[in-house]
Amino acid sequence: MSTEISTLLVKDPDICGGHLRIDGTRMTVNQIVVWYKQGYSPEEIADQYPHLTLSQVYTALAYYHANKEEVEVSLAMENNIQFL
Repeated sequence: MSTEISTLLVKDPDICGGHLRIDGTRMTVNQIVVWYKQGYSPEEIADQYPHLTLSQVYTALAYYHANKEEVEVSLAMENNIQFL
């Protein structure tokens, strides 16, 4: 059975502040990207979060690389909100 990649990421305004996240989890694309930017490999990220599969981590990173500007803006907004 194959999985449609587009079904792995979801947004819900009532979950995780409406941020794009891995379906069935509270792990956002932003969280994955932060780990990645800190130098963690996709395998290391998946090891840190055993409830995630490696394919889920790669999907989040693929979204980031395909939509880098959007994700960077979202990360910047998150960081500004956290410091207020």
